Amino acid sequence: MPELINDAKTFREKIKSANLTVIHFSADFAEQCKDIDNLLDTIAKDKTKYGSVQFCKCIAEELSDISLENKIDSVPTLLFYKFHEVVGRVDGANPAEITKKLAELANAPDTLQDRLKQLINLSKVMLFMKGDRVQPKCGFSRQIIQILDDLKIEYKTFDILTNEAVRQGLKEYSDWPTYPQLYCNGNLVGGLDVVKELRESDELIGVLNE
Repeated sequence: MPELINDAKTFREKIKSANLTVIHFSADFAEQCKDIDNLLDTIAKDKTKYGSVQFCKCIAEELSDISLENKIDSVPTLLFYKFHEVVGRVDGANPAEITKKLAELANAPDTLQDRLKQLINLSKVMLFMKGDRVQPKCGFSRQIIQILDDLKIEYKTFDILTNEAVRQGLKEYSDWPTYPQLYCNGNLVGGLDVVKELRESDELIGVLNE
């Protein structure tokens, strides 16, 4: 997980680096912040691309002066630093934009396939859908959310309507032309029809708990 910064002095020491430093302004109560921590943890494991990057986080309310100084109005917000200077910023839980910005600033090779892999592995069970679990924006997405919720499965969602590159790219990546798409452990389970069949045959729990 990103290294936790507890005080302003440590914060200022971290951002001195000539290497890229990523600071996640977070809050313990925000589920989206946990998702971003998991994303950064996955990215940081790629030492070939990001071995020189520092990944840190701070609780925005606890470092209120730092947050005010950097105009942090909401969480999650990510700031990218080099030599004390902010060289990039992403407001909100936008995994696709975060991975794109990080690759750009770290001068790391970045392909859509890399970003898709990172998104798919953001959670053990990952659902790509229209809308989110609170506000699904199509009937198929609503049905698959209902199935997962009924089974009390832990999962994350990604709204494919927020990023056209992900929306089109994932169709080719998975060779699956429609949405929603459900993944487990980085592998495609299928769309609504497949999930329904697995549910009816009592196999879905086993597939998602592997």
